[in-house]
Order: sequence, then structure tokens, then C-alpha cells
Amino acid sequence: MHKFESIMLSRTLNLLLLIAVLFSAACKNNPGKDLPSPTDGVVRIGTYNVGVFDKSGFDSTEMIAAMMKELGVQVLSMNELDSCNTRHPSYQIKLFSEAMGEWGYNFAPAMPYKGGAYGVGVAYSPKLKLIRESDLSLAKGDGSEPRAVAVCEFKDFVFCSTHLDHRSANAQLAQAQQICDWAAKQYGRSRKPVIMCGDFNALPDSETINLMKKDWTIISPDEFTFSAKNPSKCIDYIMVYKNAAKRVEVLEAKVCKEFETGSVSVASDHLPVYLKIRIR
Repeated sequence: MHKFESIMLSRTLNLLLLIAVLFSAACKNNPGKDLPSPTDGVVRIGTYNVGVFDKSGFDSTEMIAAMMKELGVQVLSMNELDSCNTRHPSYQIKLFSEAMGEWGYNFAPAMPYKGGAYGVGVAYSPKLKLIRESDLSLAKGDGSEPRAVAVCEFKDFVFCSTHLDHRSANAQLAQAQQICDWAAKQYGRSRKPVIMCGDFNALPDSETINLMKKDWTIISPDEFTFSAKNPSKCIDYIMVYKNAAKRVEVLEAKVCKEFETGSVSVASDHLPVYLKIRIR
């Protein structure tokens, strides 16, 4: 081999090596590379009291949708949703789901409100295999208002959203007991994980949370979730029913305080809670 040919071959090999290194780095830094495949059991979930998308005096639907896309959330529990009432004449969960890219949704009305309804909901990616939707009414008791649970059963797990009473400890406790009784009846013999999310309006050492912990394993961080501007209370949780809690592995968990695409202090008065889990 001539000296010139040897130099050119060396340069070519170095160039190919550089391209390979750059390509490898690009793959590692590509967010799409980390997205879960339909078969690896990894799901990104969240719970967020969105405060009727109006806690700062403007419609925060698009902002919150952008924030959830930034997290890569695939199914989201939402509290404080209006549906076609005089306070907000739109069907809020439908507008949010459209902003997420034609997601599916299940709205559970807790009560009639100003000519429409008010309640909780679940929004989910169309890539998840939905089996059925349902809801559960929670009694008002001596509390401020009746509440509800929105339920979406998917192929590999059940995902629920709830919002317990914020004034009466007795009513809140009774609502928590209703949830436990429902789970025992519906899924007590099932191996499918049941994930319950939402604003429980209860501190970690409260009677309500202690009751839930008899049948549920809390998998969200023990961090302040309220208020968004001055966090001082943990009242938003994600938990798994005892029937299949061991099948849920937490890969990442955080209470989200900063986003590139929105401001938590503007979007709502709560902080969103995010988990990346693997269902084994």
C-alpha cells in the first residue's frame, strides 16, 4: 500500500469512528429512545388537581397539556373538572384530551353544578388498550358535597381518579371506606393492579390515609403537593390496591415543580405528581 493510500484509509476509518460515536450519543439523548414499547410493561402515569383549568383567571388547558406532554404521561387522573355548566360552558376533559392529541377520557360527575356537572376524570393515550370505563359515586354524608371515582380498566391495569371531601373528616373517612369496599368487591380476587390517584385532602398521618394504607400501598413521594405557590401539605397521592401491589415496580417518582412548557404556580393551585412504573 502506498503512503498516500495508507493516510487516506486512516482518515476514513477515523471519520467512520467519529460518525459512530456521534450517532450513539444522539440515540442516548433522543427522548423518543426512552419511550416505552407496548410490550415492556412501562407506563408513565400522573395525578393532577387542575382546579377547573382556571385558578389564575385564564384557561390553562393548553398549558397543562403541554406540561403533561413534557413528562410523557400516558394516563392522567384529574380532579376538579367542570362539564357544560355556567361557570365553564365547555366539556373540560374533552378539550384537554383533544389538546393531548385525541386522547380517550372518562368523566365521573360528582354532582350537578350550575346547570351542568362537576367531578373527576381520567384521560389516556389511545395506545393503551381500554377494556371498559365506569364510575363510582361517593356519598356526601355530613361533608361539603358528594364525590366520585372515575375508573378506566386497561388490558394490564385499572386506573382510577378520586377527590375526597375537604371539610368533614367523617365524610372523608366514609368516602375512603366506600373506595376500599368497592375495590374488595370488584378486584379482591384479581391479579390486575388497581391504581388509585387523586386529591385526598388528607395528610399522610391522617385517619383517612391510615385507613387507605390497610388495603393500599402508597407509591407516590411523601412530598408537599399543595399549594403550588407555597407547598406545605402532602394531600395528593398515587396508591396500588393490595391484590397486586407487588406487580408494580416504581422506576421514577416525583412531585413536579418546574417545567419548560408551563408554570406550576399559574397552571393550578396543586402540583402534579408523576410516576414511571413497570407492571410485571
